[in-house]
Amino acid sequence: MKIIKSNITALITVICGIVLLAFQIPVTKSLVEKSNKIDAKFAKFYAIQNTYLLPEVLNEVSGITWLSSNVFACVQDESGTIYIYDVEQDKVINKIKFANSGDYEGIAINGNDAYVVKSDGLIYEIKNYESDSLKVSKFKTPFESKNNIESLVFDQQNNRLLTATKDNDLGDKHIKGIYQIPLDTKKMNEKSIVNIDLKAKILKKFQHKKIEKTFNPSDIAIHPKTKNIYVIDGKDPKLLILNSKGQILKVFELDKRKFAQPEGITFSEDGRLYISNEATDESANILEVQLRNG
Repeated sequence: MKIIKSNITALITVICGIVLLAFQIPVTKSLVEKSNKIDAKFAKFYAIQNTYLLPEVLNEVSGITWLSSNVFACVQDESGTIYIYDVEQDKVINKIKFANSGDYEGIAINGNDAYVVKSDGLIYEIKNYESDSLKVSKFKTPFESKNNIESLVFDQQNNRLLTATKDNDLGDKHIKGIYQIPLDTKKMNEKSIVNIDLKAKILKKFQHKKIEKTFNPSDIAIHPKTKNIYVIDGKDPKLLILNSKGQILKVFELDKRKFAQPEGITFSEDGRLYISNEATDESANILEVQLRNG
């Protein structure tokens, strides 16, 4: 009797396994087909050339800038430290502490000097940032925490920093301005040099009922050859390209599976595009991205 019961139990287990497998195969096939369709959709617009995983200390990577072949300067949300990261060696090769903990969001490099912005618009200038005799000073912008500043880039052609408001702008709700901070005065002009019009036809697909949520800049970069301005949105991943007159040239929707939380953007000197993502279910990373028709 025990043998019969054992055989029946084994048979039921086998039957259940077959039934589950029969259901699993079409579900798995459906998921693969769906994933392939999404891949094909985004492949029309860009390709990810390389993926560089970042160490745990950069899980909250909030800003990057290209320094040289394979080397990036990075900041993360919670630490007043610049991390020099070599993607080929896959390690942090230098740490430069310039302040205590805080909400640090963007980084820009001008030769031997580094600039880091906090979300309230306070900018740290770190002179000779890689030397033992670095000097740290601060200067304020008209922004406050409600503006939520996350972007910073050095505009070499005009010797200035550029930044953009992520949340509330200084002006109208349907505008996200890009503002300049000349390095000779370190005083920000409250009149934006470029306006991103959130009511623009090209952004219609992304428009929210609360118009200010249509596009939320999390970082900014300047193409070294075209001088076009590239702005990344981390909340609803997309990339916007403007010319120097403020005309929106392109908007690239980004695959949330690959760009879980894009917070940093930079170019190499030869025009290769890099976008960093904070850690979510997977490690933080830096992606080398090739745009189609971009």
